[in-house]
Amino acid sequence: MSGLNIEKRDNSIINSGKKCRHKGKVPGVFYGKEIGNFMFEVSELELNREVSNIGEHGVLNFSLDNEEKKALIKEVQRDPVTHKIIHIDLGEIKNQGEIETEVPIQYIGEKRLISKGVVLQKEKDSVKISCKVDNVPKNIKIDISKGISGSVYRYSDLEVGNEISIIENIDSVIASISNEKKTVSQINELDVVNYSDK
Repeated sequence: MSGLNIEKRDNSIINSGKKCRHKGKVPGVFYGKEIGNFMFEVSELELNREVSNIGEHGVLNFSLDNEEKKALIKEVQRDPVTHKIIHIDLGEIKNQGEIETEVPIQYIGEKRLISKGVVLQKEKDSVKISCKVDNVPKNIKIDISKGISGSVYRYSDLEVGNEISIIENIDSVIASISNEKKTVSQINELDVVNYSDK
């Protein structure tokens, strides 16, 4: 198992996070019961590579004091202008069993919708899932390229394998397609009207 080399950071130093970034590193906080909570720093270059590979809510391999461990990425904070990672929070993984986390939804085919003259209204950008540690995906995809005005997508439409469970109300709306933007309440009202007409 290879991963990030992280070093504990002295929280008694004033502006330690700022000084950390000047060295080309990213400050972070690790939360765990087994090895305790602590502040750390990690190479910005290495962290960018790992987050690019596993996503912002994936399982991260890391080395601390020559001991290899796994952690769940709890939160990634980015600079609003440069979009660089400026802070990261990691959570302890106690075992190799099922874990719950949140991963991004990737909408496939949005450009094709634009060429049709319709608009994708995203109501949800992520989904909560349950799966084994080694099965956490970078994102979960949904193909909306064939959608037309009036199409509605729900959590139940997401493309997931048997190894992943969605822990959301699968009937909840995650996106819709229209000629103009509609809210979730408007979509639900349309569903009620359409159902009553049947």
